[in-house]
Amino acid sequence: MKVGEIEELRALCEELGETAIVARIDSFVKLNEGLESKRGKEFIELSLLGFAEGLLVSLRRKYPENEKVSELLKRVSERRAELDERFRKPKPPLFENPE
Repeated sequence: MKVGEIEELRALCEELGETAIVARIDSFVKLNEGLESKRGKEFIELSLLGFAEGLLVSLRRKYPENEKVSELLKRVSERRAELDERFRKPKPPLFENPE
């Protein structure tokens, strides 16, 4: 499964010399690829973006001056939030029409 932000994150980690993180990204992507047929593409994409967001938060702390990290984090967070809205279950109307 190809997710543009994941590919960008992988390239950014390689650029920063974070080879251990690249290996973790690859492992996490492979782990989730097997679940795509069961859970659906968007659900897996949400999972990958959440993982990427966590990594980018850590990278932003380590490289606070790096604009690429901050920009990618912003885009990943926004995209993850959009997908998260689709999967969020509506709250039941408990006290609507209390007759």
